[in-house]
Amino acid sequence: MRDVTATEGSSWGRRPRVLSPLRQHLRDTFWFAPIAAMAAVFVVWAVAHELDALIVEALKEHGSYQELEDLARFADDAKSVVGTVSSAMMTFIGVVFSISLVAVQMASGQFTPRVVRLFVRSRITKATFAVFLATFVLTLLVLTSYDSTSDPAALVSVPLVQSVLTLVMVALSLLLFVLYVNATLRLMRISHVIARIAAESLPAASWMPGPESGAAPPDFGAVTARVLHEGQAGVLRDVHVARLVRVARRHGIVLRLIPQVGDFVVTGTPVLAVHGGPAPPRAALRRVLSVGVERTYHQDLGFGLRQLSDIALRALSPGVNDPTTAVQALDRVIQLLAALSRRPLDAALHLDRARTVRLVQPVPTWTALVDLGFAEVRGYAVGNPQVSRRLLAGLDDLLLLVPPDRREPLLRHRELLCQTVSREAATPTDRAFALWPDRQGIG
Repeated sequence: MRDVTATEGSSWGRRPRVLSPLRQHLRDTFWFAPIAAMAAVFVVWAVAHELDALIVEALKEHGSYQELEDLARFADDAKSVVGTVSSAMMTFIGVVFSISLVAVQMASGQFTPRVVRLFVRSRITKATFAVFLATFVLTLLVLTSYDSTSDPAALVSVPLVQSVLTLVMVALSLLLFVLYVNATLRLMRISHVIARIAAESLPAASWMPGPESGAAPPDFGAVTARVLHEGQAGVLRDVHVARLVRVARRHGIVLRLIPQVGDFVVTGTPVLAVHGGPAPPRAALRRVLSVGVERTYHQDLGFGLRQLSDIALRALSPGVNDPTTAVQALDRVIQLLAALSRRPLDAALHLDRARTVRLVQPVPTWTALVDLGFAEVRGYAVGNPQVSRRLLAGLDDLLLLVPPDRREPLLRHRELLCQTVSREAATPTDRAFALWPDRQGIG
């Protein structure tokens, strides 16, 4: 574990960044990127249209009639190409939309509904939709730019630049389509989904503050006031640590967050306990808590473990019966627990510049995280020696990593697993086989 210098707002590691509700909304929706692309293509088309008009005007002043006639023939040929591209883009858009729906349906049914957000947030998917729609709109605009006259001398504008721009957009669309198919196929492979969940979960452990000595939080005295939640009901997704620390320092108090990140909060329930004075005015506490409809990886240590456990449970269900996927999920559960094995848990203490505790934020305990990662999977490991062998190997590895005071939950799960397998195994040979630790399950 590397040494980290404490900063204002945190006594361990860097201060957690603030979760932007607008940024989260844009990442969780599909409307922004296509609309922005279509608006941008209008601007680009207007500039290209003016350039084409200047080219025709320059040819009329300084060019020959033959050059104008060649430009008119080019316009006729380009018009048929643009028309073909326009109809083909609608087909491409339908194909991309169908692939996305199938991928989301398969992921939700085979993995867990929680992983659908990976597809919704896929940047390559949004970029593909945006460029395809922009290309289709551009072709319609280009088709309106063609003159109906057959006399080259009467031409006002020939979409020369616009046609070249259309071909560039088509090439970009084809490139994005290849990248989109590749990215979608990767997201439909469970190993990549599990690795993505683990990668997005690990940063939540990097900001974990707490007492450097691992001691319990100090006693701040009795609760002098409570702050109630007045917003909409939903999942607590983010805590604005820096603002809460400033408010507590300004009023000479200590604030203690009551719910954990990931808890469901209801209007009228207490969310902050105040120690050492009256509650700050409501205006000072605006936008210090972010509530949404679903959990996020931001500051939520348990969300990644919850998804991995769901994937393992779905894989072990009789309808799926895929213990190898459960083993892959356990690999990442063990990885996350190993990353948290020596982190201070239970309570995150945030300090002001004077090194005074101003905010106490509850976080899951080590026991709670171990139970979240192993309890449900352990119950379904009976009858799947591949899973029980991997689970035992993982518990043994974690026992080597954790300090002595964190061994108890690991030993408890190991003993319960051994008892369950011993009780359900048909023969001593089956029992010995199922209880042989193996990092590959059945290598």
